[in-house]
Amino acid sequence: MAAFPHPEPTPLAQRAAQFPFWYHRIELPDGTVTPGWAPMVPDAYRIPDDLTGARVLDVGAWDGYWTFEALKRGAREVVAIDDFSDYLGALQETDRRAWETFDFCRDALGYSEERCKRIEMSVYNVSEEALGRFDHVFFFGTLYHLRYPLLALDILSSVCDGDIWIETAICDDFSVYRGGMGRGYAGAQAVMEFYPTSEYGNNPTNWWVPSLACLGLMVLAAGFQDFEVWKLTDSPQSLAECRGFAHGSKVGRRPG
Repeated sequence: MAAFPHPEPTPLAQRAAQFPFWYHRIELPDGTVTPGWAPMVPDAYRIPDDLTGARVLDVGAWDGYWTFEALKRGAREVVAIDDFSDYLGALQETDRRAWETFDFCRDALGYSEERCKRIEMSVYNVSEEALGRFDHVFFFGTLYHLRYPLLALDILSSVCDGDIWIETAICDDFSVYRGGMGRGYAGAQAVMEFYPTSEYGNNPTNWWVPSLACLGLMVLAAGFQDFEVWKLTDSPQSLAECRGFAHGSKVGRRPG
């Protein structure tokens, strides 16, 4: 049987393959999808389909999946920030190319620097003076990497007039100190585990992991009067699936 020739990779695919590591799967205009693994289930984040006219802050943007997704959904401007402090416990410093992957995708997608800003910045340095005010904040895959997570939420609340969405590791189904999988803090236990070295996922930048109940109450304490929380899955089978979400609103309703 004759073998069918494999099509040559597109120029965008060839350029994407030159980067040593991708965190996000981002679809580019020619159909190329960058070879990352996150987000695992985009619909689980419950981001409204319509963000028309919104100004959005994307905290811990990495390659920029949610920055570009907000723009696709009509946001008038997105500011992406990252301090490049997470190496997943395994990456080498040369693997993280700062904003190179972000810039590559931004150029490929045709977004201007004015509409799609990116700034190297710690979440602790966010302020109205530095960045202005935002309708919505995305805070994904970042909270558990912070030494002071509630302080970060307070800071983000101080520049947010509308809604915040959060994705984080949670300890409802997995506890380092209680025996691992299936031995977490189920139900309404508002607790948070602290990891002084590399106890969680062998990553020394994992500091705190809250229970889902704790996450919701942190959102409330930060000034979002209306909040909801949910899990990625009710029956996680691996540490990567032990994730939770929160949505908090200052306007008393979910947009979209």
